[in-house]
Amino acid sequence: MVITKTPFRMSFFGGGTDMEEFFNEHGGAALSTTFDKYCYVIVRHLPRFFDYRNQVSYSKIEKVRRTGEIQHPAVREAMKYLDMHELMITYDADLPARTGLGTSSSFAVGMLSAFYALKGKYVCKKKLADDAIYLERVLCNEAGGWQDQIAASFGGLNRIDFCNGGYKVSPIIISPERKKLLNRNLMLFFTGFSRFSAKIQEDARKHIGGNTITLLKMMDMVDEAERILIDKNADLDDFGVLLDRSWRLKRGTGKGISTDEIDKRYDIAISAGALGGKLLGAGGGGFLLFYVPESKREAVKTALKGLMLVPFEFENAGTEIIYYSPEEFPTAMREGRHK
Repeated sequence: MVITKTPFRMSFFGGGTDMEEFFNEHGGAALSTTFDKYCYVIVRHLPRFFDYRNQVSYSKIEKVRRTGEIQHPAVREAMKYLDMHELMITYDADLPARTGLGTSSSFAVGMLSAFYALKGKYVCKKKLADDAIYLERVLCNEAGGWQDQIAASFGGLNRIDFCNGGYKVSPIIISPERKKLLNRNLMLFFTGFSRFSAKIQEDARKHIGGNTITLLKMMDMVDEAERILIDKNADLDDFGVLLDRSWRLKRGTGKGISTDEIDKRYDIAISAGALGGKLLGAGGGGFLLFYVPESKREAVKTALKGLMLVPFEFENAGTEIIYYSPEEFPTAMREGRHK
């Protein structure tokens, strides 16, 4: 049995420039962090007492005889990709899926890590990120960028640069005190809405050509945000003001990015003292993140009293194997007798 623990991420700047259709031509950059809310993937070989060969438990439970019958596309394609058979796979998480926190990519990273471990193989964080990108973007043909898989695998507060089919991960080096202040000045609210980001990402991909100027401006903000963070003499509140500028640009890059209700909530928070914020993920619903000076936290919390405030702390580990117990599994089954 293997249990993996993989963090969710919040992206601050550069979202959209991590799509291959954009960065292969223009380059791309994103600034994001992971935080202490996780998904857990438990993988073990299914005991042979049943008339089915695989069991997958997430929002529903699938029991099938053949891998190709699994409805969950990431599970099905990952099992084929790594030649996995007769598995019991269970997914659990601290926060709901389809809410803009890169949950599907965290699941993909954690699942692949568990599969490799069950096969007795160690793989580095870059290999996990690369495989998760390949799984979601190629094997499952889902629209979207690359930053979620990279963030979930590597963990921490990072700048990620994209160019010509590749990427580079650079940790943001700031003092522990400044990082704690940034964490303290961020407030995360659950809007109660959920959506399938792939549909919004597909629309964004179709309109990349028309959004080039906007996306280039958003990419430049990664440089500015990094400067604010690493310059100990810079006013950290400028990070919040920059978030506001970035969000107002992003809203114009595709259908479904925001809604009237989300815009209303956003404006209420700004009026109450938030300096800036954004809807996390592709758009359409999920979690609203705000930068709020400490003196305004209570006012913003009161103004958004209808929304759930989610406390969090930054984390640095990325995906981890938190339990590993090797299993004996007959060679004949590994070779695919029951595909």
